[in-house]
Amino acid sequence: MSIIEIEQLAKSYRVYQKKEGLREALRGLWHREYKDVNAVKNISLRVEPGEFVAFLGPNGAGKTTTLKLLSGVIHPTNGSATVMGFVPWERSLEYRRRFALVMGQKNQLWWDLPAQESFRLHQQIYQIGSSDFKKTMDELTSLLTVQDLLGRPIRELSLGERMKMELIAALLHRPEVLFLDEPTIGLDVIAQHNIQQFLKFYQAERGITILLTSHYMKDIAALCKRVVVIAQGQIQYDGSLSGIVDSFSGDKIITLQLAVGQSDTGLERYGKLEKIAMPRVSFRCPRSEVSKSLGEILNNYQIDDIAVEDPPLEETIGKLFTHVSKEDSSALTESSDVRPNGMAANKP
Repeated sequence: MSIIEIEQLAKSYRVYQKKEGLREALRGLWHREYKDVNAVKNISLRVEPGEFVAFLGPNGAGKTTTLKLLSGVIHPTNGSATVMGFVPWERSLEYRRRFALVMGQKNQLWWDLPAQESFRLHQQIYQIGSSDFKKTMDELTSLLTVQDLLGRPIRELSLGERMKMELIAALLHRPEVLFLDEPTIGLDVIAQHNIQQFLKFYQAERGITILLTSHYMKDIAALCKRVVVIAQGQIQYDGSLSGIVDSFSGDKIITLQLAVGQSDTGLERYGKLEKIAMPRVSFRCPRSEVSKSLGEILNNYQIDDIAVEDPPLEETIGKLFTHVSKEDSSALTESSDVRPNGMAANKP
């Protein structure tokens, strides 16, 4: 049985369209115009226990909205979903004890208190026994190497250190499902790498199910075997990361280390030159032509080294987003004289 089951889940918002100027502002008191924004449009998804799934999409695609629905923060407009057999928006106590949500742009820890005090509060909220609490906190603080920071107020910590504390707080009660929304946003390369290594190890050790949203492609490449792409509120792709590369990257990047005295003259006929820093030359070559091109190059040039790579993952994902981000006129529908609760506006 799938640990997460989503069927035709939808969420829409009605947004007031305020126009510029005093006259329009006064007019809006009696005659308002709204747009129905379909943040999530009838998505269906299954996630098996122990999976680490990446949720990708451009800004406004519906990723965070989906995580909020699954964590019970908001109610859907239509459709159904269960997580571990629970309906999230019913917000049962048993469900809340078995999942955790971490949002990179929102803090759950008290700003002026040391992390250890916030952890004690979480212990009481989740009714964690003293021995289990100490064992889990010691394990997590050791894995994230933050033992010396527990007594410092959260406001005095760096962004990377705060995110480590947020992860510890989320995992203290040992959830079975973890929702991560941009956990490495704004972090430097070292902090990102440390978070990645921790999540990879912890997920493998505990076997928990994780849904991750991130715009940082190295997070996805390092952690997730399965990728779900959402755009315009709908799932556009569900499969492996390599499948995206095969489908949306028609080129390979070939880098040659030319032997001493060799010239790069004529290499442009094998593809589009990307970078020339003699004796290294990089160019793009259609996937179907790689073998043929390499054979001719080896016959005509003296080569010390060759590397054949896929284009940067960010570039491939960008092509995918462009492919699925065609204008959808059904995403926004204008209406007037309608209040958010469905009541008609008063006429003058």
